[in-house]
Amino acid sequence: MKRERAYVDGRRKQILEIMKENPKVRVDDLAERFQVSLITIRRDLQYLEDRNQLVRFYGGATFANQEEIKENEIKLYRSLIAQYAATLVENGDSLFINTSANALQMLEYIDKTNVTVITNNGKAIHTNHASGVSVILTGGELRHPKNAMLGDFAMRNLQTVFPKKAFMGCSGISTMSGMTTEIAGEVKINELMIHNATREVYVLADHTKVGKNSSFTSSPIQGIKHLITDEKAPQEVLSELENAGVQIHLVQKERLK
Repeated sequence: MKRERAYVDGRRKQILEIMKENPKVRVDDLAERFQVSLITIRRDLQYLEDRNQLVRFYGGATFANQEEIKENEIKLYRSLIAQYAATLVENGDSLFINTSANALQMLEYIDKTNVTVITNNGKAIHTNHASGVSVILTGGELRHPKNAMLGDFAMRNLQTVFPKKAFMGCSGISTMSGMTTEIAGEVKINELMIHNATREVYVLADHTKVGKNSSFTSSPIQGIKHLITDEKAPQEVLSELENAGVQIHLVQKERLK
């Protein structure tokens, strides 16, 4: 068993050595070179990608700079956060989604029926969702580049809406500043969504936002009961949030990918 493990590790190291000479490699070429199956090489490349040592593409892999690797990892975690958030939606639910792109991703994964989503994110028009999901736009002044619907018109339309749940993205979350945003015009609508949700409010924030403080507070930390984040969020900050009464929902690559 140890000999087999050493052989696998050795092959993976050789793949990285090959890529130093040739940054792009093909699965079929590697399989022929090492006299193993295509599936075996794909597993090797997946293993190395999981450890941020390369980036896979259809039929092969390439080296990527660290910025690209970080961006791809953040995209993956945001997708996993959205998938997990969608599992918290039940049949017959009504819910708020704010202008967050990460929160809006939930629409693609909700598989329940008779679900009503109320959002001030204009990009919802172009987001795929199941037939059991109805989307209501708040209306309001459209602000680019986020296509956020803001202002008095949006506020008036939200004042008489009381859904069961709210799923809120943010620019940062910490015990000091609570849930924060960089856009002042979003604060009042975020506050209203949090206040009018009759059951649960969930904040979606990947590890790059946990412990960060942005310019404007949408809710003090005492108003936040649930945070959905990922395994790379700083543990000391998560402990502080838990001590402040926030329940942490942690997504992991190995578990949900």
